[in-house]
Amino acid sequence: MEKITEANSPYDHLEQMDTRSLLEGINMQDQLVPIAVAQISNELAAFIDACFDRMKQGGRLFYIGAGTSGRLGIVDASECPPTFGVEQGRVIGLIAGGDSAIRKAVEFAEDDNEQGWNDILAHQPTPLDTIVGIAASGTTPYVLGAIEKANAHGLLTAGISCNPGSPLSQLAKHELTPVVGPEFVTGSTRMKSGTAQKLILNMISTSLMIKLGHVKGNRMIDMQLSNDKLVDRGSQMVANELNIEVNEAQKWLLQFGSVRKAVEAYQNQDK
Repeated sequence: MEKITEANSPYDHLEQMDTRSLLEGINMQDQLVPIAVAQISNELAAFIDACFDRMKQGGRLFYIGAGTSGRLGIVDASECPPTFGVEQGRVIGLIAGGDSAIRKAVEFAEDDNEQGWNDILAHQPTPLDTIVGIAASGTTPYVLGAIEKANAHGLLTAGISCNPGSPLSQLAKHELTPVVGPEFVTGSTRMKSGTAQKLILNMISTSLMIKLGHVKGNRMIDMQLSNDKLVDRGSQMVANELNIEVNEAQKWLLQFGSVRKAVEAYQNQDK
C-alpha cells in the first residue's frame, strides 16, 4: 500500500533554506489541512450521530493511539471535564505504552497487537461504548488490534488516518480519512497529519458535548470553575443570562458551582 504520509515532501534541501522560507513553506502546507478535513464532513457527521445515539444512553467515548496520535487523543479527552462539566471517565484517552508515553516515547509499544484491547478491557467496555482509533499511517498494530476486538464485541468504531485504503480505514466501521498529502519534512506526521487529527478530535468532542446539552446558545454552561479566569467568564455568562450585576452573578455562581445551576437557582428562587 502506498502511504501518502511517507511520500517525499514537495520541498527539498530544507537545510539550505533561510528561516523565513522554512516558515512560509510550513504555513503553505498547513493551509491544506482544513480543506482536507472539510472534504470528510459527511463521514464525520454520520459518525458523530452514531456515537451520540450511544452516549445519550450512557455510552463512553474512547480515543486510542500511539505517539503523537495517542497524545492528541489524551489531550482532547482530558479537556472535556473542565470545559463541559462532563464526568471523569466519560471520554477516555489511551496511549500505547501507558501514561509514561505521554511525555517520553516507549520503544515498540505501538507494535503490540493485543495491548490496545487489553487497555480498553481495564475500563470494562460495553456495546454502548465507542472506540476511535487514531493513527496517521493507519497501520499501527496497537490501534488495529483494539479496533478489531471492539468490532467483534459490538462496540462502535471509527478510524482517523491520513492514508486512503489503509488497514485502519478498512477495519473501522466509520472511516475518517483526511488526505493532507506529504509532510513538509518527509514522514513527520506530527505536522499536517497531527493538525488534521486535532481538528477532527475538536469537532467530534465539541459536537457531542453540544448535542448532550452542555452548551446553551454558544456558552459552556457546565464548565468547571477551576481558576479565576473561568470564574470571571462564568459570572459574566450568568449576569448576561439573568440581566443582573456581575458581582451578584458571581455570588450565585460560586454558591451553586456552575452557570447552569446558578441560573436555574436564581430563576426558581421565588417559586
